[in-house]
Amino acid sequence: MIFSISSILLYLTATALLGCRLLWPALSDNNALRIGSIGTTTFGVTLHGIVLYQTILTQTGLNLGISNVASLVTWGIVLVLLVGTIARPLVNLGILVLPLAAITIALTRFYPSEHMLSESVALGVEIHVVLSILAASVLSVAAIQSVFLAFQERSLRRKRLTRILQVLPPLQVQESVFFQLIGVGFFLLSLSLASGMAFIEDMFAQHLAHKTLLSLLAWVVFAVLLWGRWRFGWRGRRAVRWSLTGFTVLMLAYFGSKMVLEIILGRAWY
Repeated sequence: MIFSISSILLYLTATALLGCRLLWPALSDNNALRIGSIGTTTFGVTLHGIVLYQTILTQTGLNLGISNVASLVTWGIVLVLLVGTIARPLVNLGILVLPLAAITIALTRFYPSEHMLSESVALGVEIHVVLSILAASVLSVAAIQSVFLAFQERSLRRKRLTRILQVLPPLQVQESVFFQLIGVGFFLLSLSLASGMAFIEDMFAQHLAHKTLLSLLAWVVFAVLLWGRWRFGWRGRRAVRWSLTGFTVLMLAYFGSKMVLEIILGRAWY
């Protein structure tokens, strides 16, 4: 319990520090705030990892209940954000990511769910699970980036230069980061689908068909987006709409189908 509470408090502290940087641009170059937000996030994600280790790894196998998976995905999102911050301007995305991660930690404690993935499951299936979570994490960061991108473009188009815009990187940089995230996420999603087809006996079985079809549909949406960017130079609102559509379909595949299978039907999703 202590690790859960500490991680939640650290995430919320980091959110508050980021909020100060966004609301008061004069503080945007304050190294103490930046170091503080990154430091508290780093400690928070470390404790979050310990919580996941305690709740997911059990003596009888992996507990991939829906609350645990949600927490695992947000942990992956925070990790992607931290690693990405080293090279790209992603730190401000934490204002949306970190509270979400805190919520999922609370869910694992107050609304625990249990769905065991037996230790006898093949290594290939475990690889598929890991790739799926990585793809969801990166594409989630891309979706959050698209929200910032849409806000920035709309404000500039309407000539409403808010204080937050003074903190955000230039629009071209935001857009470049966005498509890089989409590209990496699409690659991981492709590997996830390929590994599923290779290692899962029948991905189109009745209890997996909707997850597989929705995942394939999301893959098509992201493929069209990347092709449109390469062929026609898509950007702005069109790119944001396509990315959010793909993200929504993918979340329905991962969590919508899992919720129906686990909570309503009481069946395994692998």
